[in-house]
Amino acid sequence: MCFLPTRGVAGPSTRRPMDKATEQARRDWERLGDRDPLWAVLVRPGTKNGRWAAADFLATGRAEVDASLAHLASLGVRLGPGPALDFGCGAGRLTQALAAHVETVIGIDVSAAMLATAAELDVTEGRCRFVRNEDEDLRRFGDGTFDLVYTSLVLQHLPPTQGREMLAELARVTAPGGALVVQVPTALIPSPKALVLRHAPWPVIRFLQRAVLGYPAPMRMHPFTEEEVVGILGRHGVDVLDRVEDTTNGGDWTYHRYFAVKRQ
Repeated sequence: MCFLPTRGVAGPSTRRPMDKATEQARRDWERLGDRDPLWAVLVRPGTKNGRWAAADFLATGRAEVDASLAHLASLGVRLGPGPALDFGCGAGRLTQALAAHVETVIGIDVSAAMLATAAELDVTEGRCRFVRNEDEDLRRFGDGTFDLVYTSLVLQHLPPTQGREMLAELARVTAPGGALVVQVPTALIPSPKALVLRHAPWPVIRFLQRAVLGYPAPMRMHPFTEEEVVGILGRHGVDVLDRVEDTTNGGDWTYHRYFAVKRQ
């Protein structure tokens, strides 16, 4: 049986109420997790309305994690023996993949429906633990809890201020000498749709996603600049070793993946 890691874990704390935007995002992702969790985690043509085959969905996670950790190794980073964190784990696509490389992985998400799907799909025999986070931060974990922190296709869905604060939290819970892998969108790809996404008010985009595109619930998208990511991580003791373009997602955005290490 897999328990929460004990090193540096904070005890239970009083929940800080979410602000209005964060609470709305939580409700949206609860609905997405209930209606079409695999598609909501990884939007690909032909996979909407439950048409993702679970085996294919999980295979994409293995391909991503294997490539990311191989790149970390090429940068001279060796994973420590401690636990890993998959932030915004959704249906466990990356959590299970990480469990092939480390002994223990904590997958944390705001959506109970997503976590139920993750537990249902989990075949790691206890190496993964799925935890719901109802706080606006990671206060349940102490400083330096994880030897590997991984997040992909997550931070952009948070309200902008909280997304930046959560990036700082991910740096905080990374152990000295530990690795942090962060994937975020950096810019819209020029197109008529991009003009709408850039300039239309959020209520309009929300309506179009629901009424025209048929989303079970809308998905907010907020890009991160390189200066923001490097600056936030640097101020919290994490040095970026490399930044590579991630071309695996397609769609309307360009993405980059950052590979970083916490200072000793």
